[in-house]
Amino acid sequence: MAAAEREDELERKSVKEKARLRLREFDVGDKFSRLPLPKASVLLPLMVREGKLHLLLTVRSMQLRRSPGEVCFPGGKSEAIDKDEIDTALREAKEEVGLQPEKVEVICRLMPGIDKMNHLVTPVVGFIEDTFQAIPNPDEVSDVFIVPLEYFIKPLNYKTLPYKTSSGHLSWVHCFRYDDHEHKMSFRIWGLTAHFAVFLALVIFGKRPTFEVDYDLDNLISSSENNFMNLYASLYERKKSNL
Repeated sequence: MAAAEREDELERKSVKEKARLRLREFDVGDKFSRLPLPKASVLLPLMVREGKLHLLLTVRSMQLRRSPGEVCFPGGKSEAIDKDEIDTALREAKEEVGLQPEKVEVICRLMPGIDKMNHLVTPVVGFIEDTFQAIPNPDEVSDVFIVPLEYFIKPLNYKTLPYKTSSGHLSWVHCFRYDDHEHKMSFRIWGLTAHFAVFLALVIFGKRPTFEVDYDLDNLISSSENNFMNLYASLYERKKSNL
């Protein structure tokens, strides 16, 4: 038994180390932190279960005014006490699911996105223990569940949805349906949450997904930055035209 446990531990370390190396190549640090948009952050909590990477996601409480019942990552708006995006993500994860900041091994910040409220949203990636037991804050979170990261490049149930961006042009967004057999529930993961999950899976696995994506997969760093800057520029142009 001890030998099997040792083998599992070595496999877990190997999976984590490969992911760390890939993620560090894509770390944007504070490169976009000074853009003049209101700030928000989300934590993308990774864990290793049965030798495979999994992502922890939450379901927003039905009591919330904005996006009730939607799947998202732990996160929220930046507050004055936060020194950076990492602080925001860790503080929000503690408030929402009881994840203590010292229990997160922060790896990097990935390319940000812009949500429908025009917040600059920075995804912070960190490893957590697979033994973590979430304590959802019922005011904010109704459910917590785990999805294999590979599902976001090889899904069983996937479609695209039309979406009008904040700058007014029609776009398409990823939409996944994930059946959680453990909890006998089905979850819809779409929008910016799906966008971040897909990008994380592309970064770590370096594989072509079974669906179309908006990136040049041979130049993922530069094409993801170009996509973001185009989105930001279109938002900036719209703000200028509204003056």
